[in-house]
Amino acid sequence: MAGTPSTYLLGTGTALPGEPVGNDRLSHRLGIPSAWVETFIGTRTRHFAVDLDTGRARWTLEDLCTDAADRALADAGAEPSEIGFIVLATATPDALMPTNAALLADRLGIEGAAAYQLQSGCGGAVQAFAVARAMLSAGESALGLVVGGDVCSKHLDLAQDFRELPPGALVNYVLFGDGAGAAVVSGTPRPGTRAVLTHLEHRLAGPGLPPGQRVEWFGAADLRAGGLPRPAVTEDYKAVEQRVPVLARELRDTLLTASGWRPESVDYLLPPQLSGRMTERITSELGQGFEWEAVSCVAETGNNGNALVFLQLDRLLPRLTPAQRALTLAVESSKWIRAGFTVEAPREAPDA
Repeated sequence: MAGTPSTYLLGTGTALPGEPVGNDRLSHRLGIPSAWVETFIGTRTRHFAVDLDTGRARWTLEDLCTDAADRALADAGAEPSEIGFIVLATATPDALMPTNAALLADRLGIEGAAAYQLQSGCGGAVQAFAVARAMLSAGESALGLVVGGDVCSKHLDLAQDFRELPPGALVNYVLFGDGAGAAVVSGTPRPGTRAVLTHLEHRLAGPGLPPGQRVEWFGAADLRAGGLPRPAVTEDYKAVEQRVPVLARELRDTLLTASGWRPESVDYLLPPQLSGRMTERITSELGQGFEWEAVSCVAETGNNGNALVFLQLDRLLPRLTPAQRALTLAVESSKWIRAGFTVEAPREAPDA
């Protein structure tokens, strides 16, 4: 995808529901040893949109995306009326229709905008930026809003006996969290531009391989047949451990080649966010021999899918100084997708 137009990042915002839930609290609720979570998963806290005790939903994906978008607009100094389109990525929409993208536009008071929604996992944020870039380069709008978020907890059954669950099913209850993120983007530099997204990669990378994760949906016919016919979320954690590091290395090398960057010219690495423990290992492997500063969030936020890249960007932007560079890497295990982009801080402020 080399030679394609740049996307200018004007502002970001994120939203996490409620207070962080630590391993002691979660382990007590699930009736499992806290040491198991800390040793094998390495995620210290996460945020849930549901009440752990009652299972009652406290926030919807629409709520979280609205909060994140409001913050991104404020960070960019932009008004909702300036937004010409919304691209929203999620694996866990509040409903199949209407889309969360359309509901978000309504909540923000944006009239006449195009609203696109992508069904995706951890690579969805990159996919959404790719769609936004295409729209900006086509002159569809001066400004766009890119959003990603997930409420993974809606698929977790809190009424079961967790001591009976095999580790492969139990891991979903300690690995994932909920959240949303957003970014205001432009096709041309503007005063206050925070960063530039240049080379972007989004490719299927698992031909012939079984999915590493499935998120199901059920209709009335499924329920009439006698309850949920299969688990709502399944994940092949061993396959994820084996394949994600390989795909991440391939993606790193692809982005460096496409951008023409030497590895030593990179300042920051935004690594794939899987679990605290796995991300630490992948980060160590990817940056071996280089003085890259890692920007990660998953150990504190949990794996909240489409929100992760935005959470990382939100942490990166305050650190960037003029002309600094970053690699952003994401790997989606659903059907093995590698997705990422290069980020550069402006060398000087654009003219007003």
